[in-house]
Amino acid sequence: MKINIPTPLRSYSGGSAQVSLSAPTLGALLRELDARFPGMRFRIIDEQDGIRPHIKLFVNTELVGDLNRSLAERDEVHIICALSGG
Repeated sequence: MKINIPTPLRSYSGGSAQVSLSAPTLGALLRELDARFPGMRFRIIDEQDGIRPHIKLFVNTELVGDLNRSLAERDEVHIICALSGG
C-alpha cells in the first residue's frame, strides 16, 4: 500500500513523499514505517501509544483514530500534520 509522507516528516524518509509498505493494521504499518525510517513513529505516536494531537491519519478518505484499523493492499494511507504559528 502507499503511504503519503507529509513535508515535516520527510527528513525521516530520506525526502520521499510516498513510500510503499505492507501491514495488516494501521499500528503494524506505523511499526514497519519506523523499522524502515527510525524515529518516524515517535513523531506520529506518543508514549501512551496514542496518535499525537497534531497528527491526523487517513486511510483512503476516512479519518482513522484506531491503530487496530485493518488495512488492505489497495489502501492508501495519508499522514497529515497540523501546522501552527504565532
